[in-house]
Amino acid sequence: MKNNKSFLKALLNSLTSFGRLFPIMLGVILCIGLFQVYISKHLLKNVFTGKIIQDTLIGGFIGSITTGNPINSYIIGLQLLDDGVTLFAVTAFIICWVTVGIVQLPYEISALGKEFALSRNLISFVISFFIAIATVLILQIV
Repeated sequence: MKNNKSFLKALLNSLTSFGRLFPIMLGVILCIGLFQVYISKHLLKNVFTGKIIQDTLIGGFIGSITTGNPINSYIIGLQLLDDGVTLFAVTAFIICWVTVGIVQLPYEISALGKEFALSRNLISFVISFFIAIATVLILQIV
């Protein structure tokens, strides 16, 4: 009897979590549709040239500006990979998407102070560059 209650509680929690995430995931899917319509593979190939350092910086820069939660970044990252963007750029994008927040910077400055907010974002951006390169190189070895 206790196992049934635990199972039902876990099931209810899972359904509640899914219910909260579903609108976000639906929004991302709709954004991906718009992305595919307005940003062509040709444009992506012109922006992301395959050069490791350049692609990593551009991916990090775009991730820093757009900012979001990890679940969305994985979906967008997969779409970018499918469109031919390098893993270096996508990895930097995902890391910066989560750790750097240019859009949220004014709020962060008001809440935590200008020096801390700017330092945190700058350090996060620089470190994300190295983490992205190291991650992809390690994946290539494995």
